[in-house]
Amino acid sequence: MGGAIGEMLPLAIGIAISPLAIVAVILILTTPRARTNGPAFLGGWLLSLAVVGGVALLLSDAAEAGDSSGPRTAVTLLKIALGVLLLFLAWRRFRGRPKPGEEAPLPKWMAALDRFTPGRSLAIGALLGGVKPKNLILAATAAAGIAGSGLGGTQQVVVLLLLILVASIGLIAPVVVYFLMGETKAARVLDGWKTWLQANNSTVMIVLFVVFGVVLLGKGIGGL
Repeated sequence: MGGAIGEMLPLAIGIAISPLAIVAVILILTTPRARTNGPAFLGGWLLSLAVVGGVALLLSDAAEAGDSSGPRTAVTLLKIALGVLLLFLAWRRFRGRPKPGEEAPLPKWMAALDRFTPGRSLAIGALLGGVKPKNLILAATAAAGIAGSGLGGTQQVVVLLLLILVASIGLIAPVVVYFLMGETKAARVLDGWKTWLQANNSTVMIVLFVVFGVVLLGKGIGGL
């Protein structure tokens, strides 16, 4: 199990580094419905990662159970394709990065966070979780690695749950801080996090895309 955990841990951290989602949950925690919408947003994130990871794990297990050469070649080609996609996303983010001194604009829907219902918060959390391309790629890659680790079904589920937990640390932390410290004290801490993330969002994401793109591409080429 240790090998599978070591394989998926960097990918889980890559998912956890999601500045836009973290900023969104921090902003939600400053609204009048923070006590319901914050956990709902986190719940949507967790649910979407569980669905994506679970489906990818089942599909990868089915592939592993088939002809050994075909599925392994398919997984290798998939890693190459996903690596290239991440490098493309890095290039696109680099082209669209804000100029020096400019602050990256937040999505327009964030202006309406104070009017969100728990249901809408859950839906947005789900979209920013497993549905977002970067997270979808990393979660699917991690699930494929778990399937190919040779672990039994129960152990695979345990590793997948650990993946989801680590991948959600960035959102769990603000929610825990809010409920432990209270609205007033937590506001100062969370505002500092939000300011830093907004200022460094593009840089963080470009580096993340390049690093994981190169890693996946290298693993794919190495498996040919």
